[in-house]
Parts: sequence; C-alpha cells; structure tokens
Amino acid sequence: MVLKYFRGSLIFTALSVVGGYMLGGLGGAWIVLVLAALETSVSFDNAVVNARILKDMDPVWRQRFLVWGMLIAVFLMRLIFPLLIVGVIAQLGPIDVLRLAIFEKAEYSRVLTSAHPQIAAFGGTFLLLVFLKFFVDQAKDHHWLGWIEAQLTKLGKLDTIEIALAILALYAASKTLDIKHQQDFLIAGMFGIITFVLADGIGGLVGSDDVAGGAAKQGLAGFLYLEVLDASFSFDGVIAAFALSNDLFVIALGLGVGAMFVRSFTLMLVDQGTLSNYRYLEHGAFWAIGALAAIMLGGVSFHIPEALTGGIGLALIGIAFWSSKRANAREASQT
Repeated sequence: MVLKYFRGSLIFTALSVVGGYMLGGLGGAWIVLVLAALETSVSFDNAVVNARILKDMDPVWRQRFLVWGMLIAVFLMRLIFPLLIVGVIAQLGPIDVLRLAIFEKAEYSRVLTSAHPQIAAFGGTFLLLVFLKFFVDQAKDHHWLGWIEAQLTKLGKLDTIEIALAILALYAASKTLDIKHQQDFLIAGMFGIITFVLADGIGGLVGSDDVAGGAAKQGLAGFLYLEVLDASFSFDGVIAAFALSNDLFVIALGLGVGAMFVRSFTLMLVDQGTLSNYRYLEHGAFWAIGALAAIMLGGVSFHIPEALTGGIGLALIGIAFWSSKRANAREASQT
C-alpha cells in the first residue's frame, strides 16, 4: 500500500502546519505548505538518485540513512547550516546569530542572501559532477537520449574529463559576476569539486578488505555521498525560501516537510523496484540534476523562480517515465 510510505511525512506535515500557524498565523501555515511543495518538486530527482544508491546499500547503513540522514537533512541542513553561514559572514557567535535570526529577521535574511553566489557555486559544481559522472561512465550499456548520451559516454575515454568540464563551467559562470565577486565564487566552486572527489572516493579511505568491512565501507561512503548530495539540493532552496518568509523556523518547517516527502519517495522507489521496472527514470533524474546545476551556476546574476526550477525537473522525470512505459510496451508486443 503506497500510503504506508507517506504516513510519517503526513504526520510531520500536520505538526509543521500547526507550528507554522503558531509562529505566523494563517500566513505562516500557508508558507509551510508552499515551501514543502516547492522543496519536494525541486528535489524529486534527488529521491530517484537516492534510491539508485540505497538499493545496493548494506541494510544497516540504509536504515541509518533513513533515520539519521533524515535528522541531518531536516535539522542540520535546513536549520543549523544557514545559521553557520550567517555566523561566518557576519563574524558572529552562535548566540548572536540566533538572536539576529529571531529578532532582526530582515538583517539575517540580507546576510544569508548575500552568500548566494558562493552557495550556488559550491552546490552547482557538485551537482554538475554528479550529472557528468553518470553520463560519461563507459560502463553505461543503454541510453535514453541516445544522440546526446552516446557522445557523453565517449568522453569517458578521457580520464577525469568530468572534472575538467566542471572547472570550465565554473569559470564561465564566474564571468557573469562583477570582478570583485569572481574570486569568492571560484573558490567556493573549487571546494564543491574537492567535496565531490572526496565523497565519491571516500570508500577507498575507510574500512577493510574483509566482507563485513567492505559492506561497512560501501555503506559509509554511500551515506556520506547522499548527505552531501542532499545538502547541494537544499542550498538553493534555503536561499530562495527567504523570498516568501524571513522567519528561520517557518522556513525550516516547510523545507523539512519537503525533505520528509523526498525520503518517503526514496523508500517507495527502493521497495517497489521502480528503477528496474522503468529503465529511463534515473536518466531523467540525472538530466534534471544537470538542469539544476546549470540553473544554479548560470542564475547567480539573475533570479530564476523555484517553481520553474522544480517544473523542469519534474517534466524531465515525467518524460523519462513515459518513455520507459513505451519501451516496456514495445518489448512486450514484440515478445
């Protein structure tokens, strides 16, 4: 029954709407729902990628991700991390940052929003590498958009070509900024690249060669990779949320609801074997990630509505789902 996957998310939604009402009345409750819908639509491709990794993950680490990863996603990335960013930029201690968020919301919003170019550079380069890593893989044995994907796979013959392409994209995006902001943008983007390299290869640094150690190593590497991936998806959503509200806790509740639904979709996709049944679904998800990366890097100089970003991702996944059904029907008719 599909409802069982969303029971916890629906309960959390009800509690969050009540919390939003207590914080900001009917307006606060409505903003929680709007942010939840936007976060879910923008991050649905994240659920598909999560499912791709979780289906092969050690069961113990899968459970840890679904429990501890959820807490990290909701509370650390949507609540604590924005406070840390403001603290670093404004050079304030934890208590002063919290006081700023509660009593001087407009200033808190201004400081956090001022960090948007660096956040976009970090998250955009990381997501771009996630996209490229999937499509330049020479082991890929089938394509969705063959006329493009086949060419990208050929590029995989060049070692670390995805790193080179990400650096070029980062440099091109930096040229759309004022010269005084270019250095910070490039540095943040380089840290995004470094983080991807570490997250992608962390499995080789921990664990042991025995079977149990290998499972733990793979589980830990997958856990860390998924957490950084979720963070990259959430960065832009946290910044964009301030267009609707400057209340830190209302924003955290709305984005937290969205994160809960992403986890619910992830679990449903894993348990029902959806990725195996619909062959192009993950292709669509990775194209959506590529689109989000392009929007994050290319949109640092102008505003792109979250609804448009989420709509592009959902459209790509929807078309991939439809293509998968057509391919399945074609094979069945031939058989």
